Amino acid sequence: MKEFDIDNWNRKTQFEFFKTYEDPFFNITANIEVTNLYNFCKKNNLSFSLACIYVALKSMNEIEAFRLRIKNNKVVVFEKVHIGSTILNEDNTFSFCYYRQSSSIFKFDKSGKEVIENHKKGIVFKPKEEMLDLVHCSTLPWISFTGIKHARKGDEAKKGIPKIIFGKLFEENQIKKIPFSVEVSHALMDGYHVALLFNKMQQVINDLK
Repeated sequence: MKEFDIDNWNRKTQFEFFKTYEDPFFNITANIEVTNLYNFCKKNNLSFSLACIYVALKSMNEIEAFRLRIKNNKVVVFEKVHIGSTILNEDNTFSFCYYRQSSSIFKFDKSGKEVIENHKKGIVFKPKEEMLDLVHCSTLPWISFTGIKHARKGDEAKKGIPKIIFGKLFEENQIKKIPFSVEVSHALMDGYHVALLFNKMQQVINDLK
C-alpha cells in the first residue's frame, strides 16, 4: 500500500466533490454471460462459485480504481486486493471466508476449496472489517435479482471498499447468465470504471479454453 498522488489524478475534482457525501456509493447491476465459464468448470471439475469470484477478483486487480481505498482521509493504492465472501452454513446462517488473489483459476480453485474446508472445521462469524485490501463479496443463489441495497454501518465512506454480489444462475435463449451487482464509492471511481469491470470479466470468461 502506498499513498496515491491525487494532485496528478484526472479525477481529483470528482474525489473532492464526493468525499464529503454521507453516502457516496452507487450501485450497478447487470447480467454476465457465463456459459463458457460454466462449461469450463464442468470440464475441469472446478467450483462454479469460486470461479465467479476468481473472474471478478482477477478483473478488479487489473483496474487501478478498484485497488484504491481511503485511509485517514487520504487516497491509498494497493498493489493487489483480495476478497472476503459470505458462505452459507448448514443452519442457513452465514459466515465469511477470505481468498487471496491467485495467478490462475486452477490455483484459486484449489486454495479456495482448502479455505472452505478449513472454515467448516471451526466456523466463526468474524468479519475482517479493519482490512482495506479486500473486496466484500456475497452470493444470492436463490434470486436472479435486478437490483440490491447493502446494509451500512455508516463509516464505509471513510474506506471506499467495493461490494459485489452474484445472483442466481439462469438460462435465456440457451445462454447461461448470472446477475452481478457492483457497489463502489463515487469518490474513487465512476460508471466508466464499473463498465470496464463488466467488460474485463466478460473477456476473461470468453478467453477460457
